[in-house]
Amino acid sequence: MNAFIFISLPLVLTGGFLCEKAQAKPLSFRSPDKRLQLFVDSNANGLTYSLNFNKQQVLAPSQIGITVDGNNLGQNAMLGEPRSKNFRETYATRGVHSLAVNQYREILIPVSTGPSKTPWQLEWRLFNDGVAYRYRVPEVGSHLINGESSAWQFPTGSTIWYQDNKRYAYESPIQTADFDTFNPPLPLMAPATIKLPGLGYAMLTEANLIHYSDMALQPNSSHQLQAFFHHDQNGWSQDGEILSPWRVTLFSPDLNGLVNSDIITNLCPPPSPKLTNAKWIVPGRSTWHWMVTGGPRLEAQHQWVDWTKQLGFEYYLIDEGWSNWQRDGLDQWACLKEVVDYARSQGVGIWAWVHTKEVTKPSNRLAYFKKAKEIGLVGLKIDFMGPPNAVWVQWYDDTLRDAAATELMVDFHGAVKPTGRERTWPNELTREAIRGREMGKLSGLHDTTLPFLRFVQGPADYTPTDFRTEKLRGSSWARELAQAIVYTSPFLCLSGDPANYLANPSLDLLKALPPTWDETIVLPGSEIGQTAAFARRKGQEWFIGIVNGHDARSFPISLQFLGKGSYQMDKLADSPERGDAFNRTQNTVKSSDSLGVALRSEGGFVAHLRPLTR
Repeated sequence: MNAFIFISLPLVLTGGFLCEKAQAKPLSFRSPDKRLQLFVDSNANGLTYSLNFNKQQVLAPSQIGITVDGNNLGQNAMLGEPRSKNFRETYATRGVHSLAVNQYREILIPVSTGPSKTPWQLEWRLFNDGVAYRYRVPEVGSHLINGESSAWQFPTGSTIWYQDNKRYAYESPIQTADFDTFNPPLPLMAPATIKLPGLGYAMLTEANLIHYSDMALQPNSSHQLQAFFHHDQNGWSQDGEILSPWRVTLFSPDLNGLVNSDIITNLCPPPSPKLTNAKWIVPGRSTWHWMVTGGPRLEAQHQWVDWTKQLGFEYYLIDEGWSNWQRDGLDQWACLKEVVDYARSQGVGIWAWVHTKEVTKPSNRLAYFKKAKEIGLVGLKIDFMGPPNAVWVQWYDDTLRDAAATELMVDFHGAVKPTGRERTWPNELTREAIRGREMGKLSGLHDTTLPFLRFVQGPADYTPTDFRTEKLRGSSWARELAQAIVYTSPFLCLSGDPANYLANPSLDLLKALPPTWDETIVLPGSEIGQTAAFARRKGQEWFIGIVNGHDARSFPISLQFLGKGSYQMDKLADSPERGDAFNRTQNTVKSSDSLGVALRSEGGFVAHLRPLTR
């Protein structure tokens, strides 16, 4: 890690601390590259902020405020004299690239509210690709957080992609609408992605969610999207100082910047030194029986381990049902240990499923984790969490802390969205919080929006790539294979039949797929809801994956992202005749070359490019 901190003097404003003249006009701050400009104002309508990019407004004045014990601290508020500093660091990360850049300008603004001049603080971080703020309210004893007036107002003519909160575990289908006429019957889950007319893309969400209730979004009477706490609508109690999660507006002029943003993890603390380079935290690919057999049959487990070894995958996940195993006087733990021991002898690590009820209470959780570690499990898939109110939100962090103490990796299912805490707790490899392949073949709108919405928020256990003919239902082999490239998860759990994989003509590419990437490029021509086309690099090898939506199209690809020299390119395209086949070809290419890809409706494309010996 390389970190550089430059402390600047307090900004000089007309007048003194908390004076009227300081608010004669909005406070203004610029991002490190000077292109984004933040305005913070206090007027008769309360506290507001807005955002410009290259002098064009991308976020109209939007409300700020947190309500504590019935008092909205954003109303009748006075802004004090800000303090500012610049910060830059790099750190290792997992997913779309291997190195994150964390560069921002921090602004701390003291605020006083109402006749009693209740003191609190607005904390801002202004990045080159967005802005985030949070509330810090010094309190003693227990207080009730009633909610927030935090809001976002986007320009007319914008388009929004979102999920509603019909399913609290973030598993609703993705929808789209014109922002101007947007009037959903249910609140939205954060994040939401917005295309701004002629300006680029924004995503609004939260980061570093701990000690707080999960934030949803609801349109208000001013046609803004406002923070809404769907599982603590009557508020929640908190002891001591109140520190909210970060309220984030990510902005990028293009989709490549949106996908490659590190802003969510940048807003979270780094891991402890003990976890930074922990050798037991290892991303990998996994087989999984659930979509093939349902519950696991004990007598079939050696076969599943053998298939995993033949595929060259690192892990095999044993899902719900193993707790019913018994054989020859052995209980479920002893039976599971026998499978774990055999898998270890074959170089395969075992993950196992657990219901949250087994690990809700701290004492039960620690005992369970110790037992899991004792028999040799490397990770746990924890399922069926409660609705993400303030109590359950804190459970996630407590669970990751206990799992780290026992050296176990974690995959949360039935879960709240990630908010960057996988940086703080790198033993969390992935979580669900997505409508994935387990739900069957999903729409082109849904699948081609995910990379620009849910996967910007963090890695997701979509469980991609099922080649079985009866599971395609309009999909294609090329689309199924592309999912494993386009959808990022450091625990890359594939949902298909390993025997089917081993017989598939794409076996060599399946074996070569990595679970994490060094570099990602969103290919020109990608459109949210229509086509998601990615080039990703691991080492010196490149993979191209395209997931296509409803409309068939011809998609041009320039190979200018390649390095010097020639590459062998294996192309696996849609078969024009059938979904359960590839049109596979091979040729030699270089960076000056380009190609055209014919994408069928709900189809896809995959290429693997390896440098030739010079």
